[in-house]
Amino acid sequence: MRNEETVILVVDDEFDILNLLDFNLRKAGYRVLQAEDGPEALTIAESRLPNLILLDIMLPNMEGTEVLKRLKASKGTESIPVIMLTAKGEEIDKIVGFELGAEDYITKPFSPRELVLRVKAVLKRSAEAGEASASPGATASAAVDETVVEFKELSVDPSRHKVFVAGTEVTLSAKEFGLLTELMASKGRVLSRDHLLDRVWGVDCFVTPRTIDTHIRRLRSKLLGAGDYVETVRGVGYRFVETL
Repeated sequence: MRNEETVILVVDDEFDILNLLDFNLRKAGYRVLQAEDGPEALTIAESRLPNLILLDIMLPNMEGTEVLKRLKASKGTESIPVIMLTAKGEEIDKIVGFELGAEDYITKPFSPRELVLRVKAVLKRSAEAGEASASPGATASAAVDETVVEFKELSVDPSRHKVFVAGTEVTLSAKEFGLLTELMASKGRVLSRDHLLDRVWGVDCFVTPRTIDTHIRRLRSKLLGAGDYVETVRGVGYRFVETL
């Protein structure tokens, strides 16, 4: 897809920021839509279906995290990649954004050049994921990958994106689900944080290895007793136990 065919929705209530983003994205060849609050952003996203959304957290009328939650809960907009844009730099804010399904996170003040590079990286990953799911070869291999995987009381159904512990369904975020399936596929092997970042977030994602630790903690908590099957190998990474 050529840049001029790519539509980016920018959501921010600061006029100067909107203009700065609009100028730099158009300069890079993208088409730009603007929204100044949450409800307007949802309306535009649902009607125009942009290729990517740059979403500020601190918005009037509806916080950016709530906008993100609604985008990811809607069948029409759930696949639109979102980059969170905010002045808040605390790690917990980044974690919340990733938990809700954001693809990346940029803290103000930011370099326009870095922002455009991150936009390009997220769009590239999104396009590659779409091509992989659409290709016949990918469909054939997915049929194998989508087999239900069971270990003790833990059951994972990739085709339905569902996880059960002792017959009870537990709800995981996309990243938690990705970590679990990646670890279970390499049962008994130690996977480094960098490996997990590359496999679950993508090689072009600008997040730190500490993000893995936070997601693993949440994953273990949600899996209840089955969370013990995910072991920490101090100084190296994580592994899913081979036997108990």
